[in-house]
Amino acid sequence: MRAATFDRFGPPDVLRIIELPDPEPGAGQVRVRVHAAGVQPFDVKFRTGRMTRVETAFPQRIGQEYAGVIDQVGAGVTGLEVGAAVLGSSMLDACADYVVADAATVVPKPAELGFPVAAGLVAAAQTASGTLQELGVGSGDVLLMHAGAGSVGTVATQLARLAGATVIGTASPANHDYLRELGAIPVTYGDGLVDAVRALGERVTVAIDAVGGQAIKQSVELGVAPERVGTIVGNPSAQQYGARMVRAGRSPTRLAGVIALAARGEVVMPVQVYPFAQIVAAHTLVESGHGRGKVVLSLE
Repeated sequence: MRAATFDRFGPPDVLRIIELPDPEPGAGQVRVRVHAAGVQPFDVKFRTGRMTRVETAFPQRIGQEYAGVIDQVGAGVTGLEVGAAVLGSSMLDACADYVVADAATVVPKPAELGFPVAAGLVAAAQTASGTLQELGVGSGDVLLMHAGAGSVGTVATQLARLAGATVIGTASPANHDYLRELGAIPVTYGDGLVDAVRALGERVTVAIDAVGGQAIKQSVELGVAPERVGTIVGNPSAQQYGARMVRAGRSPTRLAGVIALAARGEVVMPVQVYPFAQIVAAHTLVESGHGRGKVVLSLE
């Protein structure tokens, strides 16, 4: 099978597609023929050597979210059959023709969702839903979503709106119309953010930092209680301001819930699809931090 790997930390062009033996599922596992694999900011940090808590063994594989079709079922697996379309999380091996996954982590893919959109929702759906849950976002809240146009911001904005919250999203001016389409009030990130939010006349009650930098400081300046400021990017200023370091763990149940909303058209995820052979270009776009929605690799 083809698999994306890198043999040293560095820029996107360290990535190589090589041939590896096809994996075989063990007991309680399924093998999935991958049709689409998402590219996350996590992947960028891992490739550049900034994810020091994750063990690396060169040549190192990469990728953590997939959508595809089951083509082998291991012993003891019930409720999943060969030919079923599924999606889910993996650990550093999703950018490949095949991935082996524990059956308990697999989520059925609705026919209404294409493989690229399904793969693009995997990580963002779990992170966004878990973060909103931990921060208790609900009706009457005003959420400041830092990096509102990114994949997590895209899902969190829509879920928060469905829960009855008002959302203010930060983005570059080029993405303001996109945020409006999601139901958010757009503001431009940067040094003028606090004044821009105050000018809206909304009292922010909760904030999610998906970008780092000044996001936590700005949120606290706007009067958000520190315990309702959550960072999903490990912002080092969290301890200084008393903000939460949110580690929204993987949850097939939460993922399935967001996927069901997406199948009904209540949550959307725009995707930019690159052929597998263009993985370097896909990583380059994600690393730039200026995209919207999700970058996905097609392995069909």
